[in-house]
Amino acid sequence: MPRVLAGEVHLGWREWGEGDTIVVFIHGNLASKDWIELAAPLFPRGIRVVGIDWRGCGESDRPKPAKEYANYSMRQHAADMLAALDALKIERCHLATHSTGGIIAARMLLQQPQRFGRVLALDPVTPLGLAFNEEQIGLFRAMMASREMTRTVMATAAASLFVPESMTANAIPQFRAGLGEIQALFEKIVAQTFEVAEGIWIGTPVNLNLEKESRELERRMGEIRHPHLVIWGEKDGWIPPADLTAMAAAMPDCRLVRIPGIGHSMNVEQPALYAGYFGAWFGGLDQPGINPTLALQSDLDLI
Repeated sequence: MPRVLAGEVHLGWREWGEGDTIVVFIHGNLASKDWIELAAPLFPRGIRVVGIDWRGCGESDRPKPAKEYANYSMRQHAADMLAALDALKIERCHLATHSTGGIIAARMLLQQPQRFGRVLALDPVTPLGLAFNEEQIGLFRAMMASREMTRTVMATAAASLFVPESMTANAIPQFRAGLGEIQALFEKIVAQTFEVAEGIWIGTPVNLNLEKESRELERRMGEIRHPHLVIWGEKDGWIPPADLTAMAAAMPDCRLVRIPGIGHSMNVEQPALYAGYFGAWFGGLDQPGINPTLALQSDLDLI
């Protein structure tokens, strides 16, 4: 896979499709651009989708962590992404985010608002940040040393793929029958997760705590005027729904959609459904004679 020089690091990247509408995918914590690899072939024609790995993830460089993981902050990830867009000569685009990619995107939008159009935010960490206590950070440290624990915790990010009875304490998550390539993608994700940098394992919760404590982005949510479609799976146990409600209320143009039966990762759990929302939000944006707002309403009614 190709890599792009973004400031001091090389970041892995990949693209799907081609067209005048460009959508950049920003993945979540412990993840990679590959989380949309089953959904991307189902996106509408005329859209070029570019996925970029964070530093420390996927095929990107893994710098040693600086003091207090400052070189793995949300601000740093946002700067990396903007530098990558410069290097890839992407002057203007839309954003699709997942989980922690949401708060990284918020920093990008505030820093260069003119560069971006619409945002599709899947189960995002909002500009409010996210709190992690010492016990939770300790869990991340334990995951670093145990592939079995990593797999068990990652199963909670895609809860609908597993038999509910197998998701209880001290049980081993068991796949539902008939998942095929989705199951294979999940196992690939687990393998990738186990290889991320320490700056991701520990640096992300540490820095999300700092975002929560500072309230900097929380106070600036009203400045983010880009149209947002926020999708939240009702089985998502990672993102507090109250944060999403606050985000939707504070941003001038933000719509929140709740999806039953889905967990934290619709892009993995139901790639075709995710592609449907993706197409409804981004399809036809640069085609003459199409009103994207009317097309969105029509497509969401079908979904």
